[in-house]
Amino acid sequence: MKNHRLFTSESVTEGHPDKVCDLIADTLLDKALEDDPKSRIACEVCATTGVVMVMGEFTTETYIDIPNLVRKVVKEIGYTDARYGFDGETCAVLTAIDEQSKDISAGVTTALERRGGGSDRYDETGAGDQGMMFGFACNETPSLMPLPIVLAHALTKRLSEARKNGEIKGLRPDGKAQVTVAYDGFVPVYVDTVVVSAQHDENVTQSALEKEITEKVIRAVIPAKFLNKETKYFVNPSGRFVIGGPHGDTGLTGRKIIVDTYGGMCPHGGGSFSGKDPTKVDRSACYYARYVCKNIVAAGIADRVQLQVAYAIGKAAPVSLCIDTFGTSEYSEGEIVSALGKVFDFRPAAIIEQLGLDRPVYAETTNYGHFGKDKLSWERTDRAEKLKAAIGK
Repeated sequence: MKNHRLFTSESVTEGHPDKVCDLIADTLLDKALEDDPKSRIACEVCATTGVVMVMGEFTTETYIDIPNLVRKVVKEIGYTDARYGFDGETCAVLTAIDEQSKDISAGVTTALERRGGGSDRYDETGAGDQGMMFGFACNETPSLMPLPIVLAHALTKRLSEARKNGEIKGLRPDGKAQVTVAYDGFVPVYVDTVVVSAQHDENVTQSALEKEITEKVIRAVIPAKFLNKETKYFVNPSGRFVIGGPHGDTGLTGRKIIVDTYGGMCPHGGGSFSGKDPTKVDRSACYYARYVCKNIVAAGIADRVQLQVAYAIGKAAPVSLCIDTFGTSEYSEGEIVSALGKVFDFRPAAIIEQLGLDRPVYAETTNYGHFGKDKLSWERTDRAEKLKAAIGK
């Protein structure tokens, strides 16, 4: 067997304790934006046995019934039975909410450029924090996402579907999947290892669960061309997974940042997404960087591209852009950056307007990745032709 490079990505179901918290945070954000598009929200959620705590800074003109929304989300995920140690009917909901810091608000509301006399309307809004954000795209899948994370998300989504429609009996909401892909250079060759861990009722046997998940989840979503005699399967390798969700492990927003992005295929700036309004560039600029990278690949400028963008708090324009095409482009990275400047505007106000980020779209992003879903605005490739013209292709 040829010496292939192995790369692994993971995904989690919507019932994973961290994802429970992410979805609560994004649902509360959506509720604020639905009535007040200028809401400034930084929502943090933690969950453990019988308790959900909502914390953060909320500056909004609307009223949010936090306890009722939290309970609704928890029940819709599937935590409806007190035997799980966590359910939407009986869990306590605690809140610790304040307004956004006036110091941060001042820098976001009036950017450094506007304070310096600038008149461009996109110079009005400053970045909500400093930091670096990454975008990525590659041509190894139709969605221009890396194959390992695409397959991992497909597994967890299918696992949740099989639980909800009763196709696999005895499943509970928590679960994980992990996929290892063998690469020849940048070309995926086969799936080397699949790991699926699914929470289940006490009376479910390991043998029955392993058989059903292998046939109804793994083989149902991973194309047969990627499975061969080298592929290894591990279903609930711990042997038992009855205690799960926030009862088994405390959940917290923002702990699944690699699951949310590219499965570790490119660097991460460290900022999480869920619960943050779009003035927080660690969310909106990551979405925009994905949008830019996807258009680069769709334009045929590179087969694989990574973009880093960095900001200073209170300043509208980014402080740096850095492109890496991994040797897959005929153009220099300087030429590509120059072309980007003619087609894309990385200032927060421009990003929010171009991608429509002041709308309640965020609960759609929470589970199974923030990238690779066609209906999201940052997945469009509508600027590919303009990029071609800008670079002279």
